[in-house]
Amino acid sequence: MKVDTMRAVDRHVGIPLTFLLTQLLRLKELFLPRPQSKPKRILFIELSEMGSTILADPALRKARNMLGAELFFVIFARNRASLDLTGTIPPKNVFTLRETSLFTLAWDTLRFLRWTRQQSIDTVIDLELFSRFTALLTGASGAVNRVGFHRFCGEGLYRGEMLTHRVAYNPHLHIAKNFIALVNSLLAAEPELPYSKQLISDEEITLPQVQFTATELDGMRRRVAERYPDYNPTRHRLVLINPNASEMLPQRRWMPERYVELIRRILAAAPDALVLITGAATEKEEAAEKCRQVNNLRCLNFAAAVRLAELPLLYSISLLMVTNDSGPGHFSSITSLPSFVLFGPETPKLYGSLGNSTSIFAGLACSPCVSAANHRKTPCIDNKCLQAITVEQVFAAIAPLLSADYVR
Repeated sequence: MKVDTMRAVDRHVGIPLTFLLTQLLRLKELFLPRPQSKPKRILFIELSEMGSTILADPALRKARNMLGAELFFVIFARNRASLDLTGTIPPKNVFTLRETSLFTLAWDTLRFLRWTRQQSIDTVIDLELFSRFTALLTGASGAVNRVGFHRFCGEGLYRGEMLTHRVAYNPHLHIAKNFIALVNSLLAAEPELPYSKQLISDEEITLPQVQFTATELDGMRRRVAERYPDYNPTRHRLVLINPNASEMLPQRRWMPERYVELIRRILAAAPDALVLITGAATEKEEAAEKCRQVNNLRCLNFAAAVRLAELPLLYSISLLMVTNDSGPGHFSSITSLPSFVLFGPETPKLYGSLGNSTSIFAGLACSPCVSAANHRKTPCIDNKCLQAITVEQVFAAIAPLLSADYVR
């Protein structure tokens, strides 16, 4: 389904359903008081953003380590591969929902409700900020403990009243810390209103780094050589360019012609550089067009050349990456790759990468223009926030790494 269709369904169908389910849960707990249960089998819900699975990983690991719980996860099928990057959730504990049509989504939802009971899920943590659909999944899951963000006295989206642990979403705190606040509500010594009243340090949102064998790294180098037969890792350095972003927020895309100009400058400044334009299979033609415009054999179309699960391998043999604010900026955070992320409608203060990352952000008065309060939908059709970021500015940021004496 299209993003706008999903938003419309979430609003017009979600509001009455969340209201109805709220009343049903109140009736149930009136006659059958909620039993006290220590979390043992925790289900996390995050459907639509692949990058958020990385940002949520510190919270997942805290739940596992501090509560000793077995972890489960539900996510849209198209985003499933992002969970494998960290390996925190066992593959057998992942449930996927298809959103290709209303019928498949409804059918998979019914399967989900059966699955949560088969798995004896006792706790659900809803990581979403603005989805009434995930609120319904949480309320109908059968879990004793139901954790999520609540609007309290704010003007945020109505999502019913189905939570046992209502956590205040803090729009001034990085989203990774907000996710940890959800877990902290389960660790509180006594009930709080609102949850959670604990300090969350920067050390809590660090990510473990993946490690690869020399054989695995050599295998990825051979993949590059398939596209550029003269590639020699002792003589060439790889620069990655990710010029795309998801359809959920196309305003995050820097202008294609600026990427073309940036690539030309990189190739002129670093004769040993190979520029790989990365992306999904649907972005192959766009990448090919950029290669045609650059018109240099050292600019390679690498879209769909590797699977998502193999991206950390590619990052581990590369010099740097320039990317729009999208999944790859977060995927690279489990490696040491220096990434340069262009922000516009979002802000790095809330959604910056947890890795070796430099945010490039113009900071216009209108940015960020998407939030939990507006369903991440903006009326903007002229993204001045990204137009304000010049090729000169981006090149100046990466130039020190392109110098001949820089060694990663």
